[in-house]
Amino acid sequence: MRAEVLLAAAVAIAAVPGSALLVLAATGAADTGPALVALALTLLAAVLLGAVFARDLQLIADTLRHAAQENAMALSHAAAAPRLAPMGRIGLGIERLARSLAARAAEVSRLLRANEAIVENLPDPLLVLGGDRKPRRTNAAARAAFGGDMPAVLRHPGLRTAIDRAFDTGAPQSAELSVPVPVAREVQATVILMDPPLPDGARAIVVLSDRTRDRALERMRTDFIANASHELRTPLASLIGFIETLQGPAADDLPAQRRFLAIMAEQAGRMNRLIDDLLSLSRIEMNEHQPPAGRVDLRAVAGRVVASFEPAAAARRVVLDLQASSGLQPVVADADQVAQVLQNLIDNALKYGREGGRVQVGLVQAAAGGRWPARPGVVLSVGDDGLGIPRQHVPRLTERFYRVDAGRSRRAGGTGLGLAIVKHIVNRHRGLLTIDSEEGKGSVFSVWLPAASTK
Repeated sequence: MRAEVLLAAAVAIAAVPGSALLVLAATGAADTGPALVALALTLLAAVLLGAVFARDLQLIADTLRHAAQENAMALSHAAAAPRLAPMGRIGLGIERLARSLAARAAEVSRLLRANEAIVENLPDPLLVLGGDRKPRRTNAAARAAFGGDMPAVLRHPGLRTAIDRAFDTGAPQSAELSVPVPVAREVQATVILMDPPLPDGARAIVVLSDRTRDRALERMRTDFIANASHELRTPLASLIGFIETLQGPAADDLPAQRRFLAIMAEQAGRMNRLIDDLLSLSRIEMNEHQPPAGRVDLRAVAGRVVASFEPAAAARRVVLDLQASSGLQPVVADADQVAQVLQNLIDNALKYGREGGRVQVGLVQAAAGGRWPARPGVVLSVGDDGLGIPRQHVPRLTERFYRVDAGRSRRAGGTGLGLAIVKHIVNRHRGLLTIDSEEGKGSVFSVWLPAASTK
């Protein structure tokens, strides 16, 4: 209260006109001296009170600055408080308000981090677009699915049309897209406009739901029925004919029964192989858009596969040779599917290569550039010294059921699906398949697979 009294006195003195004080001093009255002393003391008290007042104002200003900066730590460690009671009450009110604002800001920050974590971990690729319709940010699924190909996806005419409609109408828009990069896939795009825009300028979100697997399942059902009905018709007709013969004219003919049963067993085996290859191809196509993530030592895989073919090679008097360079990098691959590629290529080389000839399996570190991609990789090759393949047939060898010589293929037990399986496995691995063949000299099938990172 003393400070308040002094402040009141100072205000009262300040209210006395300066001319009155001068008159008082000029009168020479006996009590002028004590009056001047009182006046001086009052002025000194006013100066001290002004200093206290200025200090309290500075403290309140600091409190306001910390509150504006949401600096709750600085508020909690404030070393001094205003000395004037009214200023102290104002300061306490500001501190309480600042702490409340800081708590609310911390809660908002926590909710924002939670929202960002949810968006980042959504299973579907998601893009956030600004008002200029350019991407502001993407989530982990989008980066994993499209990576550096995101600009090409955004340039897709169907997606651009949906984005334009969403900006023009303000209503959600959707579109079905066939995206060719980084591998062909079917995508359903949904564009949702945000009104009002986010503080960072984000204006719309684009959700890209991968429908490749669903579409592949639909095609698989259709293709399986069409292909199976076509390819199974011949062996089934043979089996039905032989069964009718065995039930009729050959019912008591033991040599004919033995011969027919051998043919029936061969046709049944062919149907079994065909069904296995169709199912295998369908499974590969369903997951072709999802690249593998494992690390595989090709030398170990090739060694196991080559060893498993030694009896078949011996039966055809074929020398099966594996040559692997030293220092091969591991590749990014699915070990079982890489083994399947090798099995199909070696099986074809043994079937269609020269009897008594040679099949060469090679593994070399690929030189960047040239016919191979410009990043590290390993080339797996299988070559034979057979009749070779006419040039006009080479581009179509990986088509389903395509055969250069259908009769020879069936006699050798081929289903016409081996190279189609190889092609789709290589596509899934983001690899490259090349075929080099010269009539009369043989063929070489080469597969480039990306090397695993050394980090």
